[in-house]
Amino acid sequence: MSTASSLPSSGLWRQYWVLTKPRVTQLAVFCAIIGMFLASPGLPPWQPVVAGTIGIWLLAAAAFAINCLIEQEVDAKMQRTARRATAQGTITNLQVLVLSGILGGVGMLVLYHWVNPLTMWLTFATFVGYAIIYTIILKPLTPQNIVIGGLSGAMPPALGWAAVANSVPAEAWVLVLIIFIWTPPHFWALALYRNTDYAESGLPMLPVTHGQQFTLLHIFLYSLVLFAATMLPFMIRMSGLIYLACAAVLSGLFVWYAWQLYRNYSDTLSRKLFRFSILYLSLLFLALLIDHWVLLL
Repeated sequence: MSTASSLPSSGLWRQYWVLTKPRVTQLAVFCAIIGMFLASPGLPPWQPVVAGTIGIWLLAAAAFAINCLIEQEVDAKMQRTARRATAQGTITNLQVLVLSGILGGVGMLVLYHWVNPLTMWLTFATFVGYAIIYTIILKPLTPQNIVIGGLSGAMPPALGWAAVANSVPAEAWVLVLIIFIWTPPHFWALALYRNTDYAESGLPMLPVTHGQQFTLLHIFLYSLVLFAATMLPFMIRMSGLIYLACAAVLSGLFVWYAWQLYRNYSDTLSRKLFRFSILYLSLLFLALLIDHWVLLL
């Protein structure tokens, strides 16, 4: 019988863990933590950093679990996601709802009582934007789903900034803008080499609805806009020359990958761009943090 009760306890916990998309959650929380440190002129107080990290992590995990629940039929048709417990039916819908409810509820309590209400409401709005608006409305209806819905995934730096400063100034929104522009080329690189999966799933992803060449052009154009966006922290004097040099090199590599992919597409190169895009965002935000600390010395 394919039910949660038939799984060993260790296997069951692993299934629950996978539903929270831990690697994606880690990247989101990392960007939130960078926002926390950039929000403070010195080292930020430990309580909002620790509690904010825990609360944002829990709500992000809850949102991803709901995403898996809503998309279980779609996931079952795709090789990349067919092994998820929701797609295989090894965990019931009620169990996923309980998991998400506990994670989200505890996360909101942590943010409200040990951080501030602004961070709680912004994180909850992000949860609704991703789990409901993006997953239910945008993703199955429009090939621009990842563009419009990308705002939810771009919010972590603003959430982290709010956790420490109890406000979200223009500098935080610049970081949100960078992730917002980064998201489409990052995800379209994945969609290109998983094109068959998405075609079988019925989701209107850009490579399915408009073809490979159209998608490649958009990836390249977005990479150029991303290069320009990553210059903004230096232009508004939020960062210095260390960040500028790192951003120019990293964004230049992103543009180069996108151009090579546009000129001579291959699944291998598309995978390389997708993987590089994850490393790119991590290193870019790390450069912001290092530059911030150097400016303080």
